Amino acid sequence: MGLHFGDLAKIRHVITFTLSPFEQRAFANFFSKGFPNMWRRFSSNFLSVAPPFALAYLVYNWGTHEHERLKRKDPSLYENDQ
Repeated sequence: MGLHFGDLAKIRHVITFTLSPFEQRAFANFFSKGFPNMWRRFSSNFLSVAPPFALAYLVYNWGTHEHERLKRKDPSLYENDQ
C-alpha cells in the first residue's frame, strides 16, 4: 500500500546520529563556554548589524512623523469659512 512517509526517498552518503533525550544535557557548559562564545559572536557582528538597523529605524521614524505632519489640515485654507 505504498511507502511510509519516512521512506519516500533513498538518500545515499548521508549519515545521521541520534542521541536519546534522556542522555542529553540541555545546559552542558552553558556558563563556562556559552557566555564567552555569545559575547565573542555579538562583538564580532555588532558593527555589521547595528548600522543598518539604526538607519532603518531612523528612516521609519522620519517617515511616520512626516506622514502625520502631511495628514494635518492647513488652517489657512479654512480662514474664511463661517
